[in-house]
Amino acid sequence: MSHASRLAAAVAAALGIVTVSGRAAAETDPKTVKTWKAKCASCHGVDGKAGTETGQKLGIPDMTSAAWQKKVTDAQMKTSILDGVTRPGKTEGMDPYKDKLQPDQVDALVAYVRTLGK
Repeated sequence: MSHASRLAAAVAAALGIVTVSGRAAAETDPKTVKTWKAKCASCHGVDGKAGTETGQKLGIPDMTSAAWQKKVTDAQMKTSILDGVTRPGKTEGMDPYKDKLQPDQVDALVAYVRTLGK
């Protein structure tokens, strides 16, 4: 293994990145998955496709689609998680989590949503 390869492997390990079939994928923290299932999956689905009854009723987008992943920024996701989402003319929406989640949990959820698109 060359020096450059060893250095790249060390950096990847330090960042918590594993290489799978030549592709880098963020390792998912079990606590983040638990938070996703507890706070998000009832509407967004365990898989992020919003195929739940609530997801279908509210017209929640499929977070796994390349178009959605490209369109929505990390900052927009953070704002939605922290401040909630309201829809014009609708009473249903997403509750804010700014008083329920720590900043590192929000960052971890955003990173987790990004893994759903791969």
